[in-house]
Amino acid sequence: MITFQNKQNTDEEIFGILNPIVKKWFQGKFKTFCLPQRYAVVDIHSRKDVLVSAPTGSGKTITAFLSILNELVDSSIKGILEDRIYAVYVSPLKALSSDISINLIEPLKEIEEIAGKKLGIRVAVRTGDTETKERSKMLKNPPHILITTPESLAILLSSPKFIEHLRKVDWFICDEIHSLAEGKRGVHLSLSMERLGTLSPHMTRIGLSATISPLKSIAEFLVGYSEGKPRSCKVIDVQFIKEMDLKVLSPVKNLIGEEHGLMHHSMYVLMDKLIQDHKTTLIFTNTRAATERVVHHLKEKFPKNYVENIGAHHGSLSKGSRLDIETRLREGKLKVVVCSTSLELGIDIGYIDLVICLGSPKSVARALQRIGRSGHKMHEKTKGRIIVLDRDDLVECAVLLKDAIERKIDRIHIPTNCLDVLAQQIDGIAIQEKIHIDDLFKLVTGSYCYRDLPRADFMEVIDYLSGKYISLEDRHVYAKIWYDEESGMIGRRGKMGRVIYMTNIGTIPEEVRVAVKVGEQTVGYIQEGFLEKMRTGDIFTLGGNVYEFRFSRGMVAQVKSSVSRPPTIPSWFSEMLPLSYDLAIDIGKFRKLLGQKFCYNRTKKEILEFINEYLYVDKKAAESLYNYFYEQHHYATIPSDTRIIVEHYTDERGLRYVVFHSLYGRRVNDCLSRAVGFAIGRTQHKDVEIGISDNGFYVSTKGKVDVLKAFKMLKSKDLYKVMDMAIDKAEVLKRRFRHCAARALMILRSYKGRKKRVGRQQVSSMILLSAVRRISPHFSILKEARREVLEDLMDIENTRKVIERVEEKKIKVEEIHVSLPSPFALNLITQGKTDIMKIEDKMDFLRRMHNQILAKIGSKKDVKKGDLEEFNYSDEWDKAEKKMLDEKDSKRENLRLQALNLKKVPRFVKMEIADVIDGIGEFSQSFIDAVHKYKKEIEKEWPKEIKEFVFGKVL
Repeated sequence: MITFQNKQNTDEEIFGILNPIVKKWFQGKFKTFCLPQRYAVVDIHSRKDVLVSAPTGSGKTITAFLSILNELVDSSIKGILEDRIYAVYVSPLKALSSDISINLIEPLKEIEEIAGKKLGIRVAVRTGDTETKERSKMLKNPPHILITTPESLAILLSSPKFIEHLRKVDWFICDEIHSLAEGKRGVHLSLSMERLGTLSPHMTRIGLSATISPLKSIAEFLVGYSEGKPRSCKVIDVQFIKEMDLKVLSPVKNLIGEEHGLMHHSMYVLMDKLIQDHKTTLIFTNTRAATERVVHHLKEKFPKNYVENIGAHHGSLSKGSRLDIETRLREGKLKVVVCSTSLELGIDIGYIDLVICLGSPKSVARALQRIGRSGHKMHEKTKGRIIVLDRDDLVECAVLLKDAIERKIDRIHIPTNCLDVLAQQIDGIAIQEKIHIDDLFKLVTGSYCYRDLPRADFMEVIDYLSGKYISLEDRHVYAKIWYDEESGMIGRRGKMGRVIYMTNIGTIPEEVRVAVKVGEQTVGYIQEGFLEKMRTGDIFTLGGNVYEFRFSRGMVAQVKSSVSRPPTIPSWFSEMLPLSYDLAIDIGKFRKLLGQKFCYNRTKKEILEFINEYLYVDKKAAESLYNYFYEQHHYATIPSDTRIIVEHYTDERGLRYVVFHSLYGRRVNDCLSRAVGFAIGRTQHKDVEIGISDNGFYVSTKGKVDVLKAFKMLKSKDLYKVMDMAIDKAEVLKRRFRHCAARALMILRSYKGRKKRVGRQQVSSMILLSAVRRISPHFSILKEARREVLEDLMDIENTRKVIERVEEKKIKVEEIHVSLPSPFALNLITQGKTDIMKIEDKMDFLRRMHNQILAKIGSKKDVKKGDLEEFNYSDEWDKAEKKMLDEKDSKRENLRLQALNLKKVPRFVKMEIADVIDGIGEFSQSFIDAVHKYKKEIEKEWPKEIKEFVFGKVL
């Protein structure tokens, strides 16, 4: 049972459990106990499973280790310290493991000085970088505290000599559990925790997490399940104990009207001022390329301020370069470091007093984790500034900041029932010992990630591992275990089994560059993550030229030159973080609230007051938000979390765009757009181009396609089947199948000391994919590749919920026709074009479009306040409306369209009538009052059917 700890312990209670020497050390080192320690130390001492969720620099690490150090010191002084592993500490990063080792050895030395003798407490690090000599030393003299990574722990659990040292582990600590839980490394670790728990049944589990949600699920992930129920765990939630100073900043007053050069310069002037006003600044970007660009421009624009005191840190740099930056930052030699995501986790980087996020962090939890790197000490204020450069970013960051300040954290997705990881771990278990199939299933379903694993899926993995599919041997996939169906026992098969397992363990896929070729000529290279987003016919740029993707084979992408069509996928697409679904919904709710203010003709002053009351933004940002929504409202209509606007627009080349304003995040829009594209292909036999973003997606084509008809065909109950077919031949499934096959040891990355190149692995996986399809379209590892694409990469569950809400009429879908893209559609329509334009040209293009939209808004008839506004439809919109009337026989649809086509009526009134016709709600009191007031005008001007409907409801 998961419970939340509400009672703090007093200093006297905590000091009461400490050995006098540890107590003296603590009192000399710290003034008092921090909040996490007051809640957790006594429970950890009492051997209770505990999850501590607190910000960076709040004392989580010493909270976890204080009781453990106390026990070891006490045992050493009493002469009862055994030569065994008392505690296993797991972290996701090797660098973090080294940090913890240093941070434990120093306190132990200080405690030994107080004790006046050596205590003999050993701390050791075991990772992939540990030398053979050190590993041998650990076998003879096991450390009392073992610090390791998830992969190394799995290796140790299958090592016949070392496993004996893991039979009496008292404590297991998982650090940065939030970063592990949302990926397959966490799934792998959850099974390793169950294996370790089986060896050491009385082991206490301690989880350390930064700001995250939902804590109950993270706690269940930590402790696992027994007899179908979560084991007991105390949750210590002190996520918001530090004071926060957070602001969203805009470098210019008008985010769309300013020249690019001025905006660019203003941004760097603002950044420089912030950096110079603080001692040490950490800047987060969302891509590696942006990281390098920011460092370059700061050096170039302010040469006197930045010479040796600035550095870049990201995953593409060598380990030595990253370590050098971390060391110099810790020593206070750097004024500013710019990074992508590489410094989000709690590596000790010393004192940071300001964090700048350049653009949206895309989730509240990530924003708090990034900004939490400032004020690293317990009582220091966390200080963060988010700089925005376009209006969509401004809306996103303003709502993100509101959620952060109001402590509303978006939920993470924890993968479940991953059959590839299961296959790898079962192989590891069989290597170590013979085990009964029922005991194995019980062990596996003890993991949170496999608590609902169907027995049939489990047996399919056993069938694959035990060599039931003999035809796979033609593809060099051999049995790894034996399974005796009569006795129910399984065990290791083959002499090379252990070596193969040890050299191919892990869940992180190998990704390299893919060669792009026109025929036999290589024109450049792209990242594999970028390739897997492509569909046949997609357009992209490389080296300033435009290409159309045809197909891929191995690590080669075949393309042809394309000059007539703009790119559909921007070059930075694969690096961008997706917007979280929960934050997207909150942005949609804000859109709805602000849209209502405009619909009810609130004054500018009233709307600005609402923006300032609802959000935490400065005067410039509030003005920009008002202008953005004002333009969208008066030119088109404002979409929201309960209203999807489908916008039709034809560009100057005759290319038709259908834009879905579906602000649910890129993972949902990726799924939704593929389903729509598949439906169009199946029912209308047309190929279409698709572009997606966090705010929506578009479908474009030269011919005539009924996109809305395809969208309405999607049913929530059939979505999984539709998406299975939609991705069946997709590039993304081929790539992900290789990753899954490598995890399941179908494809070996290393064999007999030889490494297999990723290109060869991909070729092998494509041949293997054909082979398993012949065996069964539901082969376990192919099924897992589909699950990974749909559930982890995309978000099919929330997509299904969106479609379900459309079916239930809780989300309305409305069409509009425009001659220019609406303000909310501009960024989505132009995102692909940015690769064939200079950034200055893109800004000029957006500004020209914006000016044309303003001109169209200005050309509408001015009306006095209180008068009923006339909406001027374009000819194209009139034709579309008439055509829809001709095609729809339904009385309700006819009535609804009449309502939407009323003359001299404000749009919000038309929408309210349409809602009531649709059965969504009742007329508001202000509408009823207006009907009474304007009864004569309505009788004179409104169509008979609408009059009867409204009067029947109101009068």
